[in-house]
Parts: sequence; C-alpha cells; structure tokens
Amino acid sequence: QVQHVESGGGLVQAGGSLRLSCAASGSVFGITVRGWYRQAPGKQRELVADISSGGTTHYADSVKGRFTISRDNAKKTVYLQMNSLKPEDTAVYYCNLVPYYGQPWGQGTQVTVSS
Repeated sequence: QVQHVESGGGLVQAGGSLRLSCAASGSVFGITVRGWYRQAPGKQRELVADISSGGTTHYADSVKGRFTISRDNAKKTVYLQMNSLKPEDTAVYYCNLVPYYGQPWGQGTQVTVSS
C-alpha cells in the first residue's frame, strides 16, 4: 500500500519561502504521477501541482510561477518549493498519487502565511 509522510511546513510571513518534502513508500513510486494537494479551512482539498515519472509538471493557476514541484525517484521523495507565499496559501499540504482514486492520506504538513 502506498503511504506518504509530509514535512517542512511552518509559519512564514507573506513573501517568504518554504520547501516541503514528501517521503513515499511502495514499489510503484518511479512509474506514477505524484502531486501536492492542499486543504484550507472550510474548503475542499485541491491539487496544486503534479509531476510525472519523467518530470513533466503541471500547476494550478493560483501557484503558477511561485511554486516548483520536483521529485527524486531514487529517494522516493517529492518536493514542493514555495516562493512568494501569500496568506491565501495557508492550508494543510498533502502529497498523493495523481489522479486520486481513494488512496489513504498522510498527516499532511501545516503551512501558515501571515500578512
């Protein structure tokens, strides 16, 4: 079963940066699309960035130009570099397979951006 452990969140001022990491388990990491999702209070979980096994990336319009997703297949780890953070980026961030078929979620990592 695929599992994910997210880390790297924290409290940062608007305009600041954070780098999130996601360690994955399972034997299919190298051949699957992985993504970063986020859920803000009172809102539905949304996909903000994804990356294919070959490195092709996609971003939600709200983070394009500010966030960069990357992966290290040897380490089974996915990263999310977040720059120019805004208060509206405040959320719990999760990583998981893309598309989402009901796989279990990890505990996530909280990102809070103060204005």
